[in-house]
Amino acid sequence: MWGVFLDLFYCLCRLCSSNSLEMERNEPTYSEDPDSGASSSWSSPLVGDYEGGTKKTEGKDYEVFLSFRGKDTRKGFTDYLYTSLVDARVHVFRDDNELRVGEEIGPELLRNITQSKISIPIISEDYASSKWCLRELAHMLKCKRNGGQTVLPIFYKVEPSQLRNPSGRLRDAIKAHKKKLGNIVAKEWEQVLKEVSCLKGWESEKVENGHEGALAKIVVGKVMHELRRLFQLNVPELLVGIDDPVEHIMSKIDATFNGTWIIGIYGMGGIGKTTLAKVLYNKLFSRFEDRSFVANIRETCNHGSIICLQKQLISDIIGKSLDVSNADQGITVIKSRFKSKKILVLLDDMDDITHLNALAGDHNWFKAGSIVIITTRNKRILDEARADYMYPLNELSSDKSLILFSRHAFRKDSPPSDYEVTSRDVVLTTGGLPLALEIIGSFLCGKTKKVWKDTLKKLKKKPEKRVQETLKMSYDALENEEQQTFLDIACFFIGSSKEGPTYMWDACDFFPEKGIEVLSLMSLIKIDEDGNLMMHDQLRDLGREIVHLENEKEPQKRSRLWIIEEAKEVIRNNKVRILSTSLSECEPIFSFMFEIKIIVNLESLKLVASTGKRALPINCLIVVFS
Repeated sequence: MWGVFLDLFYCLCRLCSSNSLEMERNEPTYSEDPDSGASSSWSSPLVGDYEGGTKKTEGKDYEVFLSFRGKDTRKGFTDYLYTSLVDARVHVFRDDNELRVGEEIGPELLRNITQSKISIPIISEDYASSKWCLRELAHMLKCKRNGGQTVLPIFYKVEPSQLRNPSGRLRDAIKAHKKKLGNIVAKEWEQVLKEVSCLKGWESEKVENGHEGALAKIVVGKVMHELRRLFQLNVPELLVGIDDPVEHIMSKIDATFNGTWIIGIYGMGGIGKTTLAKVLYNKLFSRFEDRSFVANIRETCNHGSIICLQKQLISDIIGKSLDVSNADQGITVIKSRFKSKKILVLLDDMDDITHLNALAGDHNWFKAGSIVIITTRNKRILDEARADYMYPLNELSSDKSLILFSRHAFRKDSPPSDYEVTSRDVVLTTGGLPLALEIIGSFLCGKTKKVWKDTLKKLKKKPEKRVQETLKMSYDALENEEQQTFLDIACFFIGSSKEGPTYMWDACDFFPEKGIEVLSLMSLIKIDEDGNLMMHDQLRDLGREIVHLENEKEPQKRSRLWIIEEAKEVIRNNKVRILSTSLSECEPIFSFMFEIKIIVNLESLKLVASTGKRALPINCLIVVFS
């Protein structure tokens, strides 16, 4: 009998970039703004030679700009240094200032200098006799002063003191410039030479007894070190509570392990998985020559194909893009080309097994010593990846939450005394979720006390929109039955034993054991040590907001009611007919005293009789709107 009522009730209820080591020979184009353009990309090497003026970049940027006097070093040291940088997969612009088309340095060349991360002037004996070299040097130092560009001078068979006190051929060169271009220009260039002479660089004759191969190796090492520092992943400055997780995970990595490490970081949306993974990635960065950060995998694949991410990964690791037409071909390339490479890879926001298999399907795809970091909301992904270590990231403690909130709201570690109570109340609504703390704290920064009070009042009723959107991604990934289970828990069963509502879900063919497992693996619920269903406050508010939006004005048309006043109002203002009031029939099953909890589901009103220990069958009394 109860099964019939249950089925009847629930039937009414539910609802990359291209890489080529090419030698282009193009005439200069002087059409671009030298100060415009985007930043350089570490992952898509482009190396180009230059001859005959500035080389057309076609929108691609360089990491290193080489300036040199052609007849002094073109076929010797400069060529060796250039080749060594290319072999290290650095984007190099090699300027041959002997071959000019016009009298002025074109905007394209200035742009290349401006956008380079590092400039290397190779100052030889005849360097100052070239007005092109001196103009380039002046612009490099301007970029250093204004934009923080790194300038690494090489004093090739000259001493820095000779630049500060010109004599001989250097003095003659300055005089020649003064005669041709005037005192102002010549004076400026003298100052430029003095300035560069004071920078830390290398004197070729004092490095390894003048062995130029050794000098080139040292310069390449310094360039790589600087680029690693410049191209580490961006992480927020106002981090709180990140050091302990990083140290904990680092302690688990065995440097002598003869295999590939797969490290998994999992937790609910907005908990800080990506931030933790980025900090860990930066910590490991210098140990690897081949690295890749594949970001937002779930979102990218929702709007496109896994193939584009395979192409990015391949380009980052092997240094050039390959034509991959399908996922299987991408897998073949990765397996064959990565086996010889010790790599560091961060796969961010993985939510699909097929995506995992397309990017890092097995430990043996990579050379021993490689490390693959995976972040996910779904722990099952890490089980499938056979992760060597899995780190569950939890919410911040109340003290750390207040610090993080204060850093965003007040730009310091604690709130002013007159804001302390309100701040603690706001922090309490976030449940220690870093994303919520950052968004709400940043919003309230500089706002009046009235705005603070209004915001707190609003937060107690519904979650912050951007936080809700982030969390809802996990909800949207669920099957319908799992979504309904999630909403039931959010509205009614937080803190309840999972055993009670299981009767209801099982009778409706919702496969509750599977549903609860999925919700748990996706960090949407937790089961405490007593077997009770637990849920983060922000997730609870998300679930209730989803139900509320089913019909904001008419509660009786929502699938669930959890506010007693609204439920009473619905009963009071709607005609109902009773399908069953046989509460006595429940007694043979559970003879406990019960309290009534009210649930409204679409056209039906369901009253759940339960005790503090165990729920009675949920259909002991069913009231249906007429």
